[in-house]
Amino acid sequence: MAAFLQWRRFVFFDKESVKDPVDNGKNFYLPSGISASDSGRGHIVLGDMDGQIWLLPRSMKLESFQAYKLRVTHLHQLKQHSILVSVGQDEEGINPLVKVWNLDKKDSGNPLCTRIFPAIPGNKPTEVSCLSVHENLNFMAIGFTDGSVVLTKGDITRDRHSKTLTLHEGTCPITGLSFRQVGKVTHLFVATLEKVHCYTLSIKEYPRLELDTHGCALRCSSLTDPSQDSQFIVAGDECVYLYQPDERGPCFAFDGQKLLAHWYRGYMLLLTKDAKSPSKAAFASRETSPSEKQLLTIYDLDNKFIAYSAPFDDIIDVLAEWGSFYVLTRDGKMFVLQEKDTQTKLEMLFKKNLFVMAINLAKSQHLDSDGLSEIFRQYGDHLYLKGDHDGAIQQYIRTIGKLEPSYVIRKFLDAQRIHNLTAYLQALHRQSLANADHTTLLLNCYTKLKDSSKLEEFIKSSESEVHFDVEIAIKVLRQAGYHSHAVFLAEKHAQHEWYLKIQLEDLKNYLEALRYIGRLPFEQAESNMKRYGKTLMHHVPDGTTSLLKDLCTDYKPKKEGADRETPQRGLEVKANSEEFIPIFANNRRELKAFLEHMIEVEPFSPAGVYDTLLELRLHDWAHEEEPEQKKVLQGAALFLLHSDNTVFDKALVLCQMHNFKEGVLYLYEKGKLYQQIMHYHMQNEEYGKVVEACKRYGDQEVCLWEQALGYFARKEEDCKAYISQVLQHIDQNNLMPPLLVVQTLAHNSTATLSVIKDYLVNKLQRESQQIEDDERKIRQYREETAHLRTEIQDLRTSAKIFQKTKCNMCSSPLELPSVHFLCSHSFHQHCFESYADSEAECPTCLPENRKVMDMLRVQDQKRDLHDHFTRQLRSSNDGFSVVADYFGRGVFNKLTLVTDPPGSRAASSLETDLQRDLLTHTKRNS
Repeated sequence: MAAFLQWRRFVFFDKESVKDPVDNGKNFYLPSGISASDSGRGHIVLGDMDGQIWLLPRSMKLESFQAYKLRVTHLHQLKQHSILVSVGQDEEGINPLVKVWNLDKKDSGNPLCTRIFPAIPGNKPTEVSCLSVHENLNFMAIGFTDGSVVLTKGDITRDRHSKTLTLHEGTCPITGLSFRQVGKVTHLFVATLEKVHCYTLSIKEYPRLELDTHGCALRCSSLTDPSQDSQFIVAGDECVYLYQPDERGPCFAFDGQKLLAHWYRGYMLLLTKDAKSPSKAAFASRETSPSEKQLLTIYDLDNKFIAYSAPFDDIIDVLAEWGSFYVLTRDGKMFVLQEKDTQTKLEMLFKKNLFVMAINLAKSQHLDSDGLSEIFRQYGDHLYLKGDHDGAIQQYIRTIGKLEPSYVIRKFLDAQRIHNLTAYLQALHRQSLANADHTTLLLNCYTKLKDSSKLEEFIKSSESEVHFDVEIAIKVLRQAGYHSHAVFLAEKHAQHEWYLKIQLEDLKNYLEALRYIGRLPFEQAESNMKRYGKTLMHHVPDGTTSLLKDLCTDYKPKKEGADRETPQRGLEVKANSEEFIPIFANNRRELKAFLEHMIEVEPFSPAGVYDTLLELRLHDWAHEEEPEQKKVLQGAALFLLHSDNTVFDKALVLCQMHNFKEGVLYLYEKGKLYQQIMHYHMQNEEYGKVVEACKRYGDQEVCLWEQALGYFARKEEDCKAYISQVLQHIDQNNLMPPLLVVQTLAHNSTATLSVIKDYLVNKLQRESQQIEDDERKIRQYREETAHLRTEIQDLRTSAKIFQKTKCNMCSSPLELPSVHFLCSHSFHQHCFESYADSEAECPTCLPENRKVMDMLRVQDQKRDLHDHFTRQLRSSNDGFSVVADYFGRGVFNKLTLVTDPPGSRAASSLETDLQRDLLTHTKRNS
């Protein structure tokens, strides 16, 4: 039970007299003899003792119509329909009539009366005490002074669609009726002077439940706002009770005799007087003497305060319409109680520092979140100024999302208030509204407070509870020395780089860092090994080498807590082994093992792998003193050189740096650098190897013999034997002119004439023999030429007798028709036509003749080209460009017409001229 004396009083309503719209400045007066009233659908409804019903719209222009002949006793205006239900009398006696009016329809200018029926179901005369109509128009309840309740079920606006029955019977007058609808369940509350009942109308038997053994006076009951939890209010003289359909709810101790009870928009309105009625017989009138004041009080039951309280003179009724309360008094006046706006009410509460009440009021008025946040802020400021920092921070927490966090943070930066600041920052993170600075500040608060438990709780909270910038948190924890917490956070949120950085740089836990990398996906494991590989190789060389081998061959991440490999889906990925070579900068042994593993498992490894391994093997070879081991290393190095993956230039440089002779010579030979091979032997003064190189590679590069001769010629040592070998090959292959050989050997003081004597003698003998051969061929060609000229002359001057008896093509005896040529060849005509390409040429002589003609044509072209070249060379200012151009066009290429030696050119030319003449006089004879 709540005592209203402890409730605070406010003036949340403004009282004004209603003014007459016709006569400005004067008060509005009600019609006299008001006997019933109600409101709804945009107007106030009044009934008088003359049987008229008055309709008062918001414009305050009264309208009336005659509803009864005598008087109107009860009115009920539905809120969702323009239906008005009235109870009154048309004749003297106890014969009340119920009339249903449709205010939207007119009949002779008055509202249409859709139904009239007597209120009393039988012949038992009794007066109507109260009336209630359900908003769905299917139920109407009428209470009587004899304690009975009549229920009309069906369409209340029509006679034939409804039926009437007596729902309740008793001896105590009925003082209140209210319908309650929740879903499909309909209840009817019945209040008497002594009891409160509840009927369930949605069940056929209409079960009744007695809720209490004390009741209330007439007009002292009401129903709260229609909702899921609407309750029936019963205002007794000592307490106000609230009822659910199945039980009694809370009660409030409000003293004073109750004259009227209403509920409107969360407010309960009570009209009371100090003097209590002496008997129950006066329940219907409950009138006060003119000297007694009535107290009208408006309660807010949810927020526990009095919104308005003021005395009035003899109130008829208080009606709620147009968002305000209208008070009707016996002297005909009407007052309006207009509620102040929410902001004004809140300001009144703020002035009295009633922030809790302001918050409750704002919530009940459905104030938006911005308005509530402002109240929380002001409340927080108030508590902060009072020194209640704990309370203030709780209010500031409720402003999160609306109030700028810096407003609160600045107030609590003092070290003595760090606990409050921590609480606010925690709430900020819980609502996922913290930025990086807030995370930094919160973690700094934890570290300054040395509150490891809170710190651990914060970083180990699930992501659904707290959201923060993980990277910032790791930085702060690391800076504060909470390395284990930072490591946990980095591992939980997959901040691999931070995890490894802390493990390696702060905790020096190299083995754990290596294990962690081995559990990462391939891409991340590869990138982190490139970043931290040198550090790990320095401290954990074997484990690091093993992990690199896996990365570059067949990497599979390992499960946490076990070294079991997990199968990877998709294509197999491998790292580039060449990129990890710098990691082994100071670890030759591990580098060699890694590279040897790679070329064994991956024969097609990058060239850098082979080159680096070659360098390592050459280094070991160069520093090895034991012959057997040195030979093994030599073979291993040569094995790499034979691989196609080794880069030639790099390998050659390495072999030269380490003076690896076998490798250098192999690479020279592989690259066809035959001159470099010979020069290598020359530098090392290996004369026999020089001659051997000339013999092996002289066919590919003939200049080797000339270079060898020059090399031996420059030597002052006795190299006669080598010079003789070289001269012998030069002589055999005619590689150098004799004069050039003599000039070359002239630089050697040890090379006497005896060295080249044999060479010169042989050379001169061959030249003499060549001259003799040329002269012999000249004589031969001259004789042949003379014979050809004689033959030509005979052909020109005498007849040719053909005596051939066989065909030169098929060797069969000739038969007519036949074909004879001046060259003494004869053919059958059909043989000739089958094989001859031309009718004017002999098929037997044709190949040789064409060869000669082609040579002549080429000679003519070359002759013209040479003539043009000569003219252009003489006329050009840049002779070198002309020569270079003609060299490119092959002008100076040697033209070989016949297979005779150079000395027989004249005879060849003469023979060609004779053959041309012979072909000119050849003709067909058939």
